Amino acid sequence: MHPTPHTASPTRRQLLGGAAGIAAFVVLRPAGAAVGDLEVAIANYTGHTQVRAGRVKLDIAELVDNGNVVPVTVTAESPMTAADHVKSIAIFNEKNPQRDVARFALGPRSGKASVSTRIRLAATQKLVAIAQMSDGSYWSHTVDVIVTVVACIEGEA
Repeated sequence: MHPTPHTASPTRRQLLGGAAGIAAFVVLRPAGAAVGDLEVAIANYTGHTQVRAGRVKLDIAELVDNGNVVPVTVTAESPMTAADHVKSIAIFNEKNPQRDVARFALGPRSGKASVSTRIRLAATQKLVAIAQMSDGSYWSHTVDVIVTVVACIEGEA
């Protein structure tokens, strides 16, 4: 008697693909990222550690015609060695429904501390990029962005 194959069981490739999709979702929309105050979101990310200005550059246009797709790049000053590297970079905003826009995990093998993505902006607002260094310090850069056509307002038709 021959056993029948399990056609309903997912393949290894399907499982890995699903896991990658979940991981990407967690990185871009972290658990616990709810509507809330900008300072509270940053404090939750840093564990209430002091954040100093410098070593990070948030590169985004200060005047955005359309808030639906806004390119943003964050770079941090770091040699990216095993002893001195950027562990993570996060982007926060002041007025979007979720304050925690994106988080990126880095390490010495990343080569350079630079990340780029596209985000939505609900309105004219402040954006903050924060880099966590391997020594446990946090560094930031803040930019005020003017948006002429807004995006992602909850409850608006």
